[in-house]
Amino acid sequence: MERIIEEIREDLSRRIAVAADRLADRTLTEDPAYAALLGRAELRERIHHDLRQAVEGLVHTSRGLPVELADARAVGALRAEQGLPLASVLRTYRRGGRLLWQSMTESVTAHDRAALPRLLPGAAALWDVLDRTTDAMTESYRRTEAAHGDRDRERRAALLDVLLDGADGADGASSVAAGAADGAAAPAAEAAAARLGLPERGRFTVVVLAPDASGNPVAPLTPVPPAGGTGAAAAPRVLWRTRADGEIGLVELGHHPLESVRELLAPLGVRAGVGPVVAAPAELARAHRLAALALRTSPGSEGPRTALLDERLPAALVAAQPELAGRLCQVVLGPVLALPAADRRTLLTTLGTWLACQGSTTDAAQRLYCHRNTVSNRLRRLEQLTGRSLSDPRHVVELALAHAAVLQRVGAEPATRPAAPDPRASRTPGGTARRSPRRPA
Repeated sequence: MERIIEEIREDLSRRIAVAADRLADRTLTEDPAYAALLGRAELRERIHHDLRQAVEGLVHTSRGLPVELADARAVGALRAEQGLPLASVLRTYRRGGRLLWQSMTESVTAHDRAALPRLLPGAAALWDVLDRTTDAMTESYRRTEAAHGDRDRERRAALLDVLLDGADGADGASSVAAGAADGAAAPAAEAAAARLGLPERGRFTVVVLAPDASGNPVAPLTPVPPAGGTGAAAAPRVLWRTRADGEIGLVELGHHPLESVRELLAPLGVRAGVGPVVAAPAELARAHRLAALALRTSPGSEGPRTALLDERLPAALVAAQPELAGRLCQVVLGPVLALPAADRRTLLTTLGTWLACQGSTTDAAQRLYCHRNTVSNRLRRLEQLTGRSLSDPRHVVELALAHAAVLQRVGAEPATRPAAPDPRASRTPGGTARRSPRRPA
């Protein structure tokens, strides 16, 4: 094989140059990716070089020497860095291989037609060289692409951290300090948002997912579009940030209502807290803090899985001040908490259910599967123990906040959690007055 190539080398060199011209023109005409990235001269030179390298590889193989693959690896890495699709590169390599074989057969025919049979054994060797070269290029491309993807993910994570943590990322700061930090971080937040493709003004919120029962983060799934939507365009855009203690989602709501986030998160099957709607990227750090706070208001396994801050403001107030919440429990519900476990659970469950039923003892009795008088008797006992009247709005507020604090302190023991509010409970059943049980005479 080496001898026949030497015999046709000069003619083959001319034919390879023509083949490089043809392939460069065809590639730039048919492949927009190449046309957008490379000029004709550069592409033609690259193709010409690769064809000559394939011929030298064939010569090396005939001598029992390994094929030089460093150049192919360099091309693969370069094309990956340039963002040229691998399919485009492979298509050009395959076409180049066919043109090279055509050039070789034409050159041998022009030199000595009778020598064609001597060329045929070289076909398998040539395709082996081309396969090795293509494999080396592909491996290098994918390795570089993976590294590039890792860098992109790290860069994206860093940009999300800028938005989600603000200037200092300190949780628990006062609202004044948090507002000042948000203002100081505005330029950085705007720059990070721009690099993530987010608008300067819009409707955004933040979602915080709880880890699973083993404490591991839950990998976010692609949210399912709301009912009636079609495809991803019908759902808000979510940018996820994975951390050791859970996932955080930056949600670009667009025209979607905040409540649509519930539908997006339902398929995940995990507890989540949702912050308020904000209008600018610089406000996302505050939305993140409040979303984490919303998550803390729903610590148990029962009830709604997604807690929207704006629907959980009283419980959020309690969660935001754990020391005061503990004091509130003792001052307001201390005598109840001192009861035996069974009695304590009964009274707390009854109070929580009565609150969820908006003060209707009839509705509470239905949910608790007991008689209305039983509910009234339990609530009168609770009033006696706490010294607070359920007919006094101020006392009801204290009891409601203390009840929320108890749920958060004890980890929302299922037996003490009230039933989920029923939308139908917004109306009192006919003939039933919504009122506090009578105080004992």
